[in-house]
Amino acid sequence: MQLRHFTRCMAALGLLSAPLCAQDKKDLTYEQIWKNAPSGISRPLPNITGWADDTHYIEVRNGKAYQVDVKTGASSEYSKAGISVSVQNHDIIYTAADGTSTQLTNDTLTEKNPTISPDGRYVAFTRHNDLYSVEIASKKETRYTNDASDVVYNGYASWVYYEEILGRASRYRAFWWSPDSRYLAYMRFDDSKVPVFPIYSEKGQHGFTENTRYPKAGDKNPEVKVGVVPVNGGATIWAAFDEKADQYFGTPFWTSDNHLWLQWMNRGQDNLKLYDINLSTGAKKEVYDEKQSTWIDWKDGMTILEKGRGFIIESDKTGWSHLYWYNMDGSLKKQLTSGNWTVNYTVAFDTKQEQIYFVARKEASTRTDLYKVNMNSGAITRLTFGEYFHATTVSPHGDYFVTAYSNLTTPTRVALMDNKGKVVRELGDSKGDQISEYNLALPKLMTYTTRDGLTLPMTVTMPLHMQEGKKYPVLISIYGGPNAGTVYDRWNLNLTSQWWAEKGVIQVVIDNRSSGQLGKMGMNYIHRKTGIYEIEDYMDATKWLRSQAYVDTNKVCITGGSFGGYMTCMALTYGASVFNYGMANYSVTDWQLYDSHYTERYMDTPAENPEGYKITSPMNYLDRYKGLIRITHGTMDDNVHIQNSIQLVNMLEDMNKHFEFMIYPGERHGWRTSIKNRHSDMEAYRFIYRYLLEEPFPAEL
Repeated sequence: MQLRHFTRCMAALGLLSAPLCAQDKKDLTYEQIWKNAPSGISRPLPNITGWADDTHYIEVRNGKAYQVDVKTGASSEYSKAGISVSVQNHDIIYTAADGTSTQLTNDTLTEKNPTISPDGRYVAFTRHNDLYSVEIASKKETRYTNDASDVVYNGYASWVYYEEILGRASRYRAFWWSPDSRYLAYMRFDDSKVPVFPIYSEKGQHGFTENTRYPKAGDKNPEVKVGVVPVNGGATIWAAFDEKADQYFGTPFWTSDNHLWLQWMNRGQDNLKLYDINLSTGAKKEVYDEKQSTWIDWKDGMTILEKGRGFIIESDKTGWSHLYWYNMDGSLKKQLTSGNWTVNYTVAFDTKQEQIYFVARKEASTRTDLYKVNMNSGAITRLTFGEYFHATTVSPHGDYFVTAYSNLTTPTRVALMDNKGKVVRELGDSKGDQISEYNLALPKLMTYTTRDGLTLPMTVTMPLHMQEGKKYPVLISIYGGPNAGTVYDRWNLNLTSQWWAEKGVIQVVIDNRSSGQLGKMGMNYIHRKTGIYEIEDYMDATKWLRSQAYVDTNKVCITGGSFGGYMTCMALTYGASVFNYGMANYSVTDWQLYDSHYTERYMDTPAENPEGYKITSPMNYLDRYKGLIRITHGTMDDNVHIQNSIQLVNMLEDMNKHFEFMIYPGERHGWRTSIKNRHSDMEAYRFIYRYLLEEPFPAEL
């Protein structure tokens, strides 16, 4: 023993070439974990934000954008990065490439979503729910619509479209420039028949109510029209649909030759069609029709080829998402990819070589790689390398790409590569010079088997300095929503996780069958009973954990927010035999209380599926509740209303159940303010200390 200890110490002093043993390494300190004191375990990576053209990538340094030559590495300031529009003090400010600013509007009302036309001559925007543009050179305004009100919006999205269809990145923008800048396509929303949900604020002497037009499952949706208007003004040409029909419209596409393609879906979301809209008459011509027995997602990654050669679309109709090449008349020309793996999205198209570049989970479901497929031969080439998760940024035509690559045990590195998969040069390495001096708890990728024989991934981070015979508490972090997995083989050195590892907590992340690991095939299980298969998968994984000799089966805690909060509520009720503790944040507690488009995609309407809505609510299983749940919610959450948590709390009180409940006044979905976020974190940490560690909460935290 003395000789071995002497040898370790000699190595630590650099007198032997052997690496440091765990006993000789040091743990991260309180100051390094919580106060960001230097540790030397990591280094910053270059901030590469995109491509200026096919041979220059854009890197931001000290707040300035530079274009970097891929061959030489030489850089120069990226002038186009300076062109922008913003809203300041209600008005639109245009900033030219030379940094000079011009105020384009002067109005007491606030302009929203200013968007420069492709030719750089105009800025389109909305003002009090009407659509406008302003010519940059002359500051001449053109008003396109005049009928806006508190329930009618032109070019500004209704809430359910913003949240579920156009996406949060749209910031409610619902208008789109044509490539030649001659037209604006936009959506008109009529929310007059959408039910109002009141959101109460406690502020001031009397408080106030914020009334939101929010369609819950089965409710009336907004009536929507899609129109096209010339940039110089005039009558809007409306696409030939019945606005009274129970339907949805997805994000439209402009083709390179100025055709408007519009996505349409029925209320049941199991039939999606693409239409070519005539700009002169509004007449529609069907170019694509897809039906599935469960649901269909919007086609937001479509590539329309030039010269009428067709279009490339992604579809998961076989149970796995793949690329298909269609003729312009909607007939299938060729399926380009196939197999039990998932195409995530396309990133570039090389017209000369007829290569499509795409990201996929092909080598392993927990990793993404970049590939190219030849449209003629169908040959697929992997361009990234090794057993790494690759996050890629690809040049416009796929000539080069930058990849940030890592795995659970390898810190992220950044490399520039060409379209043959050759590394041009390494650009950065986040591995710090002193990383080998520390004891670090790294996640281990594992799998578990469900009760019906599916194999799914999870990661387990074991405590540092485990003692033989000692049992340790378990903290499980989940989200659980459809196609929203959290288990990936990529570097994620979370300092808070290091703290819990030092304190002796086993930390686990689990994916269920609908997470995307098993493609659409796995997601289809949850149709009409969203939540049941998912919680049973989590139970199966946790039962395996509980069977391990080092697990304290009296201290198994699960936590998550939003859908993860819903899963936590299900865990402490439906899965009460497996989970002792839970921290449920801004949770759905009954799918009847959530919005129409999201909920009905998976559940259909309450009228169509009453039993499904009943069996998927944790409130149906409160008789099983026996552990302890901590419930949190923001009072002004406009996504998952606090109504969800209040209904759960009401039933827990009526059943004389013990629980914890914390509200966050004025907070929306999640915590938007750092003060409330810190309080929520600290209260969660107190919960862990009290119930999992059974130790006093440290004063320094």
